[in-house]
Amino acid sequence: MINVTESAVRQLKTLLEEKPESAGKGLRVQIAKGGCSGLQYEMKLDQKQPNDSVTTRDGVEFFIDPESAEFLEGATLDFHDGLTGVGFHIANPNAARTCGCGSSFEVARPA
Repeated sequence: MINVTESAVRQLKTLLEEKPESAGKGLRVQIAKGGCSGLQYEMKLDQKQPNDSVTTRDGVEFFIDPESAEFLEGATLDFHDGLTGVGFHIANPNAARTCGCGSSFEVARPA
């Protein structure tokens, strides 16, 4: 499953507190086809869906659908707030190559 840093947990709590309509939601982390490297990360506030894998930390939840789970196994979700950019960031050991923007990646092809 995905690892989640304290910084990512704090940011999700802040997002949920700022949006009362988000009560009962968590952060969906998923993989979609696209981006310059073939696959890209997508994130949104969402409700838990059947078959989702759920990571719960300090009262907030992170959801991953079964199709995305294989690409995110062992990955770490963090939140950066600095001069070089603000946002959630995924360090993914399954990525063989990433693009310069950091939002898309390519997985290693089986031999």
